[in-house]
Amino acid sequence: MPTSPTVRPTTPPTVWLARGRHLGSAAEDVVLRTLRRLKDSQVVDDFLELPEAEGARERVVEARWRAPGEVIVRARLALARASGGGQEWTLAAEAEQPWDPAWPSPATMFWPDDPDTTWDRDPATGLRFRGSNPLPDDEKDIRRVLRAALRSPWNTHFVVHEAMTPDHRGREPLVRWLPPGLRHRVVEHRAAPQQLRVVNWVLEDFGVQVPRGGAVVLPGTPVPDDYEARDFAVRSVFLDGSEPTELIAVLTAFAALPRPLPKGGEEALTGLREEWHLLTLEEELARERRLVAMYAEALEAMTKSRDLYREAAERAHEALAAYRESAGTAPVRQPSDAHPPSPLRQLTRTLERLKGSARTLRPFPAGGASGKGDGEDHPPARAAGADSGSGSPTTTGAGDGPDRPAGITGAREG
Repeated sequence: MPTSPTVRPTTPPTVWLARGRHLGSAAEDVVLRTLRRLKDSQVVDDFLELPEAEGARERVVEARWRAPGEVIVRARLALARASGGGQEWTLAAEAEQPWDPAWPSPATMFWPDDPDTTWDRDPATGLRFRGSNPLPDDEKDIRRVLRAALRSPWNTHFVVHEAMTPDHRGREPLVRWLPPGLRHRVVEHRAAPQQLRVVNWVLEDFGVQVPRGGAVVLPGTPVPDDYEARDFAVRSVFLDGSEPTELIAVLTAFAALPRPLPKGGEEALTGLREEWHLLTLEEELARERRLVAMYAEALEAMTKSRDLYREAAERAHEALAAYRESAGTAPVRQPSDAHPPSPLRQLTRTLERLKGSARTLRPFPAGGASGKGDGEDHPPARAAGADSGSGSPTTTGAGDGPDRPAGITGAREG
């Protein structure tokens, strides 16, 4: 059995969904007239046509009524232009309790329950909800209709095989025996006696077969998890005008299966729940109270966040001030080696200091540029020689002290 590749949320048991097509062009006027009439007769509590937004592709009408047992039902009908002509409608309704198929159909709250109106067309096949729809004569058209029915995501389709041509009583639609909550979501297909082979050949690819003289409920798309073709097939259906109790039971059981929301159903349900405008005075008061509580919680969270931020900032300033104070009073320490110097290194440093001292204490030679070796009181020898006008370096001057041997001077002179 083919299944849908995408996993969608399951339709809640309190929700009623349907989609159809209105063949005329004045669908909105028909809906408003029906709602106004039902409100005057107190069947509908109230309804509201939402203002048309700029650039909107659909018109929305809301309605509220009470199911048996004073169960409040809220419904939202969206009208949009269909590609093949007419207007397509999507109806989502939700009750305060799980939906009972015996409750009135939400479709009859918006549309007139008149057999001559043209609002009850299935968008997948173009066939009527409330009618008995014979399959086409051409095999190609039969394949097209059945494949469209098998891929229908919104409504339920079933095929009945006529073992023999029925009379006028047998041609009456079988959907009229369905509970009110199912009549406008089920499409009935009739296969003539000679069409059984073609029908089963088309359905074989989907694991479905129609018993001769019986009926089968098609799985649709997406296929419910608990669907088994043999559980939703009826071996014989008597087309004599009597109620087909076994077929009605099978259709009711199929409608009760948990089914994924069809494509577009999630948006319709979200619009019903989150964009609802038709409120009573009590509901408006409750909504305002919820808004006030929400704003109070948001304000409290903002205040708490502000206080926490302020406390963190104050602590940061205190820590910074303490750090600056400790940094100003602490003595400046010179960087030191991680390990004490070794004795060899101390000895090397001592020798370097002694070497520097020895260089400063070493005397200049006699022929040097200065006579500071014998004392600071004697004038330089080179200056004395310059005054006598002699260029000989052997001239006796202040550099010859009493302790200096005379032979040294004589040797330099010779």
